Amino acid sequence: MADPVLPAAYPSSAPVTALMGGDPPNLPELSVVVPLYNEEGSLPQLVDQLLNALRPIGQRFELILVDDGSKDGTPALLRDIVDKVPELVVVLLRRNYGQTAAMAAGFDASRAPVIVTLDGDLQNDPADIPLLLERLDQGYDLVSGWRHQRQDAALSRLLPSLLANRLIARVTGVKLHDYGCSLKAYRREVVADMNLYGELHRFLPALAFIEGARIGEVKVNHRPRSYGKSKYGIDRTFRVLMDLLTVWFMKRFLTRPMHVFGFAGLLTLGIGLLIALGLVAQKLMFGTDIGSRPLLLMAVLAILSGVQLFCFGLLAEMQMRTYHESQGRPIYRTRATLRNQAAASTIGVS
Repeated sequence: MADPVLPAAYPSSAPVTALMGGDPPNLPELSVVVPLYNEEGSLPQLVDQLLNALRPIGQRFELILVDDGSKDGTPALLRDIVDKVPELVVVLLRRNYGQTAAMAAGFDASRAPVIVTLDGDLQNDPADIPLLLERLDQGYDLVSGWRHQRQDAALSRLLPSLLANRLIARVTGVKLHDYGCSLKAYRREVVADMNLYGELHRFLPALAFIEGARIGEVKVNHRPRSYGKSKYGIDRTFRVLMDLLTVWFMKRFLTRPMHVFGFAGLLTLGIGLLIALGLVAQKLMFGTDIGSRPLLLMAVLAILSGVQLFCFGLLAEMQMRTYHESQGRPIYRTRATLRNQAAASTIGVS
């Protein structure tokens, strides 16, 4: 079992098994979200394995299967089995939106205080779900699986994944071994604060960390793919890199964009002004012809770029404030509010 990313000394707000203690008996305690795309061959085994892993846990659960616009018989098969499995919830998307959108649709359809996600290709082992729930009970808000013995091609999958995981961990500051593992467990309040788009499902631990979540990791099984083929291509690498830059910016400058745009603008503006002053001094003191010098063009471009960057910073500040104020969304997250009981009783607060 891997060392936790953050200390586990903080007590959990509530154990997973006790989160639904006061809720109506018809609500599930656990939601399992599985995005699907052209998984007709693996779907029957997937449902059987999930039910065999979840029913012995003893918690009320719902199994949410999200079809992301499959081109094969996956939607028809889902329609056929939805009436046969009482715990099953099927979400059919109109077209193929991508894994991030499919996961977001599953999150929106879920009702439980704890959500588990995994892939639908049978490479994730549903029998590992209790391990994630056990670690979640130890005081974490998000627990990520670590495929420490991946059953994928070394050059095309393992090496790029190793490099990507190290880069993402360095940029985001969340030291996970395996960002790409879809087998994860979340507390609902973690995903409720995040809007997903692009390829951001890979960066959910980093986004949760930005919100103040405690992140843990646990070793899980990984099995070779038995049906279909991988949906990941080289083009996905570039999308992940762009989203990584987005996450880095959100982590560093989400509530203070002026710090990056304003600083760059002032620096560029200052360089342009210094070059311009130097050229003016040469013209006045020595009569040097500056009209055809490349430095003059550089000075003009630097001054204009500096002004534009500074204006970008102002616009970003206004958009950030509009974003938070229009939603009543605070720029902080409170885990709990504690008061001295004796002091609270003297002012009529219980």
